[in-house]
Amino acid sequence: MGLLETVTGPLGRLLFNRSTGAIVIAVFASLLVLSIVVNVLRQLLYRNPEEPPLVFHWIPFFGNTISYGIDPYKFFFSCKEKYGDIFTFILLGKKTTVFLGTKGNEFILNGKIKDTNAEEIYSPLTTPVFGTGVVYDCPNSKLMEQKKFVKFGLTSESLKSYVPLIVDEVVSFVNRIPSFQGSRGTVNIPKVMAEMTIYTASRSLQGKEVRSKFDSSFADLYHYLDMGFSPINFMLPWAPLPHNRKRDYAQRKMTETYMEIIKTRRESGTEKDSDDMIWNLMSCVYKDGTPVPDIEVAHMMIALLMAGQHSSSSTSAWIMLRLATRPDILEELYQEQIEILGSPLPPLSYEALQRLPLNSQVVKETLRMHAPIHSMMRKVKSPMPVEGTPYVIPTTHVLLSAPGVTSRTEDYFPNPSEWEPHRWDAGSGAAVKPEEEEEKIDYGYGLVSKGASSPYLPFGAGRHRCIGEAFAYVQLGTITATMVRLFKLKNLDGIKGVVGTDYSSLFSRPLNPAVVQWERREKTT
Repeated sequence: MGLLETVTGPLGRLLFNRSTGAIVIAVFASLLVLSIVVNVLRQLLYRNPEEPPLVFHWIPFFGNTISYGIDPYKFFFSCKEKYGDIFTFILLGKKTTVFLGTKGNEFILNGKIKDTNAEEIYSPLTTPVFGTGVVYDCPNSKLMEQKKFVKFGLTSESLKSYVPLIVDEVVSFVNRIPSFQGSRGTVNIPKVMAEMTIYTASRSLQGKEVRSKFDSSFADLYHYLDMGFSPINFMLPWAPLPHNRKRDYAQRKMTETYMEIIKTRRESGTEKDSDDMIWNLMSCVYKDGTPVPDIEVAHMMIALLMAGQHSSSSTSAWIMLRLATRPDILEELYQEQIEILGSPLPPLSYEALQRLPLNSQVVKETLRMHAPIHSMMRKVKSPMPVEGTPYVIPTTHVLLSAPGVTSRTEDYFPNPSEWEPHRWDAGSGAAVKPEEEEEKIDYGYGLVSKGASSPYLPFGAGRHRCIGEAFAYVQLGTITATMVRLFKLKNLDGIKGVVGTDYSSLFSRPLNPAVVQWERREKTT
């Protein structure tokens, strides 16, 4: 009693003389300190030899979330140096195992469907944005059919028809917005490229009715839907937050708009008059004989709009920003068109794009350094042994693949931090295996390259590889070639290099604003 009273007496008198608020704060602080101590001791004293090493962290639950979120690549390379290619970190309470390198990409992105699952990771975030019954809100077998519908809608003929539409949208856009008036000036690249790419995608892929609405109501609805990709929605997609209420409103209105377009087309009885994706999906039928419901057509169109827009917007902005740092490359691109296509320059076509190697290499090199998605995650569904190690990844973990790490590694790309389109020149030694030589596999939507063994995977690999890859290259190549015809670009005086990367969303993008100087060419087409 004497010892207990000696210890608790002063503490009791101290608490008695404090306010309730102070007591609560003191208790909370004590519990926090205790939890940190226990967390640190657990890491120092106990390690499971059958699991990858755990990245050290101080605070439970939050773990390494902040350092990962600020700069994922810096975090990955730092951990790689300490722990090797495979390690586990705490991401908002979840043990997340990263496996870097081509072996890691193969292990995760080409994981068997019984072992890995993407739907459980992404459905809470994407379903409120895209809508029900599509993408991650359906069985994987149904998703593979949906991908087949979209992929086979992107025929060579469709892609050929899109090029003049994209050119027209780019020219019309730069001629009407204030930022490009006159013979020279400055422009905030991320802002204008976000606008430009949404107009080009909506006019070509989405159809003329959708494009006509982007000058008015659709622009705001798109912005509201875009807010649904906020990182907090990985955990709280259902929370009654202001941005989620706007997201839900926009999703309903956009679905209604697409449904009206589909209904009008069906009721009018008009024949297909363009190669847009709505016409394609309206005629598709699942393997069991069920026609794709109009509501699912609408939701797939929203998914195409949202997913494709982010990658195109970000990449096209990076292309312009990189060209502004290398006016010599920009001028090479212009001369390439003159030498190959002739002067005066003829209208740009799909066939002409295929004859412009440096134009394609600029797109490819930009995607190498600025892949739109830095992390690709999968839920572990059954224990997964890692060949050549004692590790077995348990079902309590999430797997994370980061293909952008290999594309920034000296082993595969000399001077990887340097933006150099000529590294892709024939015979230059770029260590990327041509896809036509790689193993092909059919996941249910046609033969595709397995691709995970390549150090260059800007569009992912495996069954969840991006189906819009062909369209993205056409869109980005057309925008680049057209902008090169119209403008000279350079950095503002005194500015070197490019802006940093904004990793605050699911999609990586340039920090905004990013202003460059432009000068209109004397002769344009």
